[in-house]
Amino acid sequence: MLDYEGYRSYHAVNLDAQTANASPVQLVLVLMNGLLEEMARARAHIEHKRFEAKGSSINKCIDILNGLSSALEMDTGGEVVANLARLYDYCAWRLNEAGLKLDTAMIDEVTKLVATLKGGWHQVEAANG
Repeated sequence: MLDYEGYRSYHAVNLDAQTANASPVQLVLVLMNGLLEEMARARAHIEHKRFEAKGSSINKCIDILNGLSSALEMDTGGEVVANLARLYDYCAWRLNEAGLKLDTAMIDEVTKLVATLKGGWHQVEAANG
């Protein structure tokens, strides 16, 4: 049996280590990784009919997306940032729908979008050293 509290403690320490000296792009990547992990959990909760846990996971995913969106510099980012904000909103909407309809395909759709975005952020990180 998994020691859940031990796992949570390890996860918290690991997250602290990842974010302590992270650049803004690295922080986005940490959030994207967390989002992908939580979407996988939400998907598993739906598959195993753990509906209360599913609701909690979907809410965490939407919170992460809202955090990513709120960090965007809308005044200076131009069209790219506006499009990214719309995409984050779309992902949050689809995850909410997935939770209501118990539809793992919607989670898979958002997972693919987020994975693509994460790849783009990795390219930004590589370009900026």
